[in-house]
Amino acid sequence: MNIHDVTLTISENLITWPSDPTVSIRKTRLISQGNSCNVSELKFGSHCGTHIDAPYHFEENGIKIDQIPLDYLVGSATVFDIKNKEKIDLEDIKTLQFKNKKRVIFKTINSTFWKLPEFKKDFVYITKEAARHLVDSGVKVVGIDYLSVEKFGNKPADTHHIFLRNGVVLIEGLDLSNVEAGDYELIALPLKIKDCDGSPARVILRSIP
Repeated sequence: MNIHDVTLTISENLITWPSDPTVSIRKTRLISQGNSCNVSELKFGSHCGTHIDAPYHFEENGIKIDQIPLDYLVGSATVFDIKNKEKIDLEDIKTLQFKNKKRVIFKTINSTFWKLPEFKKDFVYITKEAARHLVDSGVKVVGIDYLSVEKFGNKPADTHHIFLRNGVVLIEGLDLSNVEAGDYELIALPLKIKDCDGSPARVILRSIP
């Protein structure tokens, strides 16, 4: 059984959203310095690396990260390979089959951007028209392979609002470099942080025999 770890490694070199906190990992106790154990202090934003957006991220009355039902985040998922190098628009997905697909993940050219040393502003995003189609199709979890489903600089964040006000959970910052399109079992577990808007998560895709 093939297990694909599609999670970015959290380190001080990790690319972060320009306005988000950067990653800091500081050793507070070290065996090499005479302490009895190794301990680290971790500092990073709630949308660091591979992470999950709770509806509360953009919707004041939306559920928080610790309130997301786990059956949203564990179960069958389909990876679609999108060739459009600018955006995921309605034209790119209207012929795809979303019937009975609760969880969908979009692989794009974004997955190659993780090799770059700096944040890339012109990543592939999801348009509001495509977001509406996914909501209308009954999709409850949407994943994408860069740090946001939204076009960089887009205000008032239409795509996020369409998804999150309709209870769709977003998984952002996936690394799908070594994953092919197809059906998988998804396991995406965020940290259980009380009343938080999002959280880093360990996300795996397991091939279905």
